[in-house]
Amino acid sequence: MTTNHHRRRGASATFVLGLATAMTLSGCGGSSDAISKGDDRVRVAFMQPPKAAMNPFSDDAFKLSRTSTAESLVRIDEDVKPQAQLATKWERMDDTTWVFTLRDDVTFHDGEKFGPDAVKNTLDRAMAFNPAPRALSGIKLSTEVTGDHEVTITTDTSDAMLPNRLASPQLSIMSPKAYKDDGTITPVGTGTGPFELVKVNGSTTMTLDRYDDYWGEKSKTKGIDASFVPDGTARAAAIRSKEADVAETIPISQVGLLDPKAVNEVFMPRTTSVSLNTKEGPFKDPHVRAAARAAVDNKQIADTVYEGHADRAVGLLGPAVPWAEELRGDVESKSEPAKVDGVEITLATYTDRAENPEIAVQIEAQLEAAGFKVKQDVREYANMEKELLGGSFDAVVVSRNTMLDTGDPLSALAQDFGCDGGNNIAQFCSEELDKVLKDGLGQPAGAEREKATMKAEELALQADAAIPLVHERVIQGELGTMEGFARDPLERTLVTEQTGEK
Repeated sequence: MTTNHHRRRGASATFVLGLATAMTLSGCGGSSDAISKGDDRVRVAFMQPPKAAMNPFSDDAFKLSRTSTAESLVRIDEDVKPQAQLATKWERMDDTTWVFTLRDDVTFHDGEKFGPDAVKNTLDRAMAFNPAPRALSGIKLSTEVTGDHEVTITTDTSDAMLPNRLASPQLSIMSPKAYKDDGTITPVGTGTGPFELVKVNGSTTMTLDRYDDYWGEKSKTKGIDASFVPDGTARAAAIRSKEADVAETIPISQVGLLDPKAVNEVFMPRTTSVSLNTKEGPFKDPHVRAAARAAVDNKQIADTVYEGHADRAVGLLGPAVPWAEELRGDVESKSEPAKVDGVEITLATYTDRAENPEIAVQIEAQLEAAGFKVKQDVREYANMEKELLGGSFDAVVVSRNTMLDTGDPLSALAQDFGCDGGNNIAQFCSEELDKVLKDGLGQPAGAEREKATMKAEELALQADAAIPLVHERVIQGELGTMEGFARDPLERTLVTEQTGEK
């Protein structure tokens, strides 16, 4: 096995310095000699820095999948259907029992052989982790080694979507050496993908090298030099100044400054909404929530903030979920709006998504026009996640990919509005909604599950737990030096073994 730990450790640091320079540039392009000629490595500007020291059970797992270093048993294809990855096939034996057959030609980046013991180790640890990965929300599973290349997974309740859950990047299978005695988990040198993660520099950069013993097709490039760039203007400037080959989530305000060939619009199952704290504070009163919803003009936000690059939202699920509009029921508020006069609220959002602070400004103006008194709290997501999830704010402007974790919007709604949901910013709990979720989550993919999804949306919106604003289209910036970047609505893949110089 070749580990390649010696290769270009200074590359990512150089990239960061280049990005810092790029931030100072005006709208014109930077110097063409900023590109390293013949280096054959991909330079990536990611949006958010790590939230949990790259713990694969956290949202940092999506960076590991977008750089193709970590892999799960199953992957989701462009039609949101589960396909083989580290598992070659699976069979549902009964309502709660599944048998997965594993590849026999895979090694971890540290040289350890991939097999059923490693799968059991990862999934057992995922179940025990607090908080559990979102893909496991509402379910408990146990894993048993039942063959040299086989595991049997049993769930506590009927779950037809288990393969979709196991496709979550948060359930990527890591080498046993990833799990340290002190409870920390490191993805450095412990994945199975075409790129090996060799170094993470805190919240600034990470470096990956091609893994030459990869079980699949070898990467076309020698490696990836990634930087975490929360400032959207800086990400756009990195494309203009030729400091990055690809950049995530270019702000709408920067699109006009880029070469049109660098602008790639991806229609997303991502909705921006305002979550209202239904558990405590002013919005515990449903009539006050209804007053806030009545005050918000989401068409104005779609037209001004997004400049036509987003669709005005009626519900929580947008046009990227093709059956949603046809099945949508009555999503209007069930409560009469209260008369508000000086009701004080705190409105929070995060700067990682460049449009959010501008949206918050408009929401503040709309709410104050209705009689609310609004105080804003705007920071990077990593610095406020615990407060967001803990109910520290009255209202939060939040951007959510409703198919991110499992490719299943019902699972996302369970996480966002279920009583035990791990992403329940609204602190919402309804016995009626929980019953709909429980019944729906037991259904296989198809008509009945889709009906349950839309009923869950209906109940959440009738209670004004959230105010839908827009369905987003994300702009991915590509310099044109490389080809083969994934443009993934599920935001799971970006650089793959197919990415390489033109």
